[in-house]
Amino acid sequence: MIKDRGSIKWTSMMLPEHVKLLREYEKNLDKIKKPILDELQLEEINNTICEAMEYNKELVFTYYDNGDIKLYVGHIHYLDELKKEVRLIGFHQDKFVIKFQDLLRVDFS
Repeated sequence: MIKDRGSIKWTSMMLPEHVKLLREYEKNLDKIKKPILDELQLEEINNTICEAMEYNKELVFTYYDNGDIKLYVGHIHYLDELKKEVRLIGFHQDKFVIKFQDLLRVDFS
């Protein structure tokens, strides 16, 4: 029976720089471009945040993070308009910061 080792058999003949570039290339294939929001979506995010702050409701934040789309669930602690970021407190009282420009969607949990 023939055992094929895949790309491992070729890495011994490659320079370390080439191996590093190939690994970076494979990692970048899975990344996605940041979606662009229109005025209506931005207004909807703003209204949801204002209502959640008024009634202290828990929110689900969908945000863009370096090629990935991630979720965070928590309460709004503070809106920093100078730094343009939202400071959140999670379920276990952990603190988290999301930039306004990275927000994609905000929903009630």
